[in-house]
Amino acid sequence: MPAATVVVLRDTDEGLETLMLRKNSKLAFGGMWVFPGGRVDDEDWEGVDDDVAAARVAAAREAREEANLILDPSGLVLFAHWIPPSIAPKRFATWFFAGRAGDETVRIDDGEIVEMEWMSPANCLQRHHQGEIELVPPTWVTLHTLRAFATVDTALTELDARPPRHHATRAVKTDRGLVVRWEGDVAFDSGDMDAEGPRHRLEMFDDGYHYHDSGAL
Repeated sequence: MPAATVVVLRDTDEGLETLMLRKNSKLAFGGMWVFPGGRVDDEDWEGVDDDVAAARVAAAREAREEANLILDPSGLVLFAHWIPPSIAPKRFATWFFAGRAGDETVRIDDGEIVEMEWMSPANCLQRHHQGEIELVPPTWVTLHTLRAFATVDTALTELDARPPRHHATRAVKTDRGLVVRWEGDVAFDSGDMDAEGPRHRLEMFDDGYHYHDSGAL
C-alpha cells in the first residue's frame, strides 16, 4: 500500500528540531512516535500522473490533517523510500520527504494523534534508548541521519543533493535480537549475517540499536 511521510524541520537556538507525533494506541503503529504521514488516498492523484507526485500531495495533506501545518508539495525534498519486511502486519511502501515548518501553530486532533513534541534528533534517539518512547526502524534511521545537520538549510540541501535511498527491508532474528538489513548489505541476499563485507543494517538489541551503513546505497 503506497504511503507518504514528511519530516517537518525547524531551526531553534539549540539547533535543528523535527516534529514528532505519537499515534493513538488503537491504530496502526499505535503508541509509536512518528513523523506526519499516512497512505496515499485517491484524492491525492487529482492533477498528477506519477507515484512520487501523488505521494508529495499526500505528505502535505497529512501534515495539514495531523498537525495543522501548511506545506507546499512542490517544495518537499524526497530522500528515501521504505518497503517493510514481509513479516510486518501492515505493509506501507512509504515515500519520505523533508520540508521546512511554517509559522502555523501545531494542532493535533487528539484522535489519530494524541501527543506532539518538537525534538532534536539526538534527544529523540536518546529518549528511545532509555525506553521512554517507541520508534520504528525507518524513523530511527531518519533521525540518525538528521543528527549530522545543524540547520534546516543544511539538511534540505544535503538530502536533496543525494539520490533518494531505497530500503527494501529484510528482517532476521538472531541470538542477540532482531536485525533488519537493506540492499548493499553483504547478507541482504545470502542471509549470512556474519559474512565479511559491507553493512547496511540496524541491529535492534537489548543494549540498544546499532546502525551500520558502510554499504548504504
